[in-house]
Parts: sequence; C-alpha cells; structure tokens
Amino acid sequence: MIPTYEEIMLPFLKYLEDGKDHELNETHDALAKQFGLTDEELRERLPSGTQPVFRNRVGWARTYLKKAGLVTSPKRAHFQITERGKKLLQENPEKITAQFLTRYDEFVEFKSIRREKDGGPVTPPEIDPDKTPEEALEYAYQKLKNDLIKEVLEIVKSCSPTFFEKLVIDVIVAMGYGGSRKDAGQAVGKSGDGGIDGIIKEDKLGLDTIYLQAKRWENPVPIKEIRDFTGALASKNSKKGIFITTSSFPKSVYEFVDRVEYKIILIDGERLADLMLEYNVGLSTVNTYQVKKIDTDYFEEENSLI
Repeated sequence: MIPTYEEIMLPFLKYLEDGKDHELNETHDALAKQFGLTDEELRERLPSGTQPVFRNRVGWARTYLKKAGLVTSPKRAHFQITERGKKLLQENPEKITAQFLTRYDEFVEFKSIRREKDGGPVTPPEIDPDKTPEEALEYAYQKLKNDLIKEVLEIVKSCSPTFFEKLVIDVIVAMGYGGSRKDAGQAVGKSGDGGIDGIIKEDKLGLDTIYLQAKRWENPVPIKEIRDFTGALASKNSKKGIFITTSSFPKSVYEFVDRVEYKIILIDGERLADLMLEYNVGLSTVNTYQVKKIDTDYFEEENSLI
C-alpha cells in the first residue's frame, strides 16, 4: 500500500540524518525501497494522470519538513537535514504528522490562510489527512465530475428523440466530425424509434465517411444490434462506425468488436456524458481554479547572476 505523506515524513527525515546533501530522485527511490513498493504502486497516478501518487506524496512530505525548518535545500532538488531536524530525531518521535509540526511557528504561518480583505486568519477546511492538498483537490474535482456525469446522463435519457438527435449531432460536430452542423444534421436521418442513424463526414472536407447509430436505451445493448450494425457498415461500403447508447455494452460486445475487420467505436452513456463535459455540450463553466507551482528554471537565473 502506498504510504500517506504523513507516514513518509519521519522516514524522509531519517534518510537525511547523515547530514549529507541528498538529491530528490535518490531520496524518492530509497524511500520506495524502504516501503517495499511494487512497480505497479509506483506507477499509480493522481486522477489527472499528471504525476505518480507516491512521488507527489514524497514531494509534499519534503515541503512540510522544509516549511517546519527541519530540512533545507542547498540547491535545486537537493536536501539536507538542519540542526532543528537533528534535534527532533534525538527525541525519537514515533511519527511526524502535520499536527505535530504545529510546534514550529514557521509551519503554523505556512499553514495559515488569510482573508483577502482584512487579512484576518480563517480556519482552513478539513481535508482527508491521508491525502496531500493536491490529491484532495484532484479527488474532489473527480467526485464533482462523476456526480455531474450521472446527472447529465439522467437528463439525456429523459429527453425527446428529436432533442437526442440534436444532442448527438452537437457532440459529433464538437469533436471535429460531421463537417458543419448543417452537414451533420442533413446526413443524420430520423429512425422514428428513439434512435438515429446516418452517414457523417469524418472531417470537414468529407474525405471519408462514418456510419453512425445512436440508441436511447436503459438495458445493455445486445450483441445482435452490433452484428446488425456491422452489416449496415458493409451495405454502406464503409469500414468505420460509431455506436452510441445511453446505456452500456456487455463484455461480449467489446470482444466481438475486437474480432471484426471494421473499426467500430462504442460510446456508452457514461462516455457520452463525459464527452459532453469535455466539449461543453449542454454545460457551462462555473469556476476555474489554477494550480501553480514554482518555476525553478526561472530562479536558476538568480544563481547565474551572482
């Protein structure tokens, strides 16, 4: 199991106990070995996929120790224990937590949040102590996204066949297919059974065509529908197709699609709602939060000027 950033702090400090200058990657690898992490655990990433979870937690453990004055950085991505850090280890603490570090004024100042208007302190919101602030933000975002996808899907399932046709066209065009919206709208015909079928352009120039079928269903799509869709591709002399449903596809459908010579893309309800979010179809942005970090390359210039 991947240790929390708090579980990493004491081993991190002990690794620097020799007083030598240690490089971050070297420390990361040593800690990974100490915790007995597998390759799979080391590859596990944050929800955004931007960084491995363990590396993120090592980074925050380092940051907290540094803000408490237990660790110093003699140069970029290198760390040494301070005299304060050595004294702490002499106390032989069982563990180091964020709460434990509040004994140091510098850390309390680092953790405090100020109001923009009057500068008065406010109490920070409670977060999962097992997660770094960056992790907490990403998991909170992922939860909001998942809840929104469920809500969007429920609305899509309840809309009329005509509006569902419009919605699918809007998604396809937003993704860059179907040519113009007018072209896509003319190419997609009504089937009269709550679904839509048609031929759309693969690009704006119409260099190739894609056969489209979409169904507003509750139950999983039976494999017979996909076999019929394959036959429709053959009759249209097309090798590419997109099958969209508001429900889901059983494993047998995915296995069948992998075996046939046609390139068939399956979009289930959750994926459809996710694409609506990604391309802002039927949704709007309420707030945008930018997460920034220090540009170390910029401050490297300071050293070159000395």
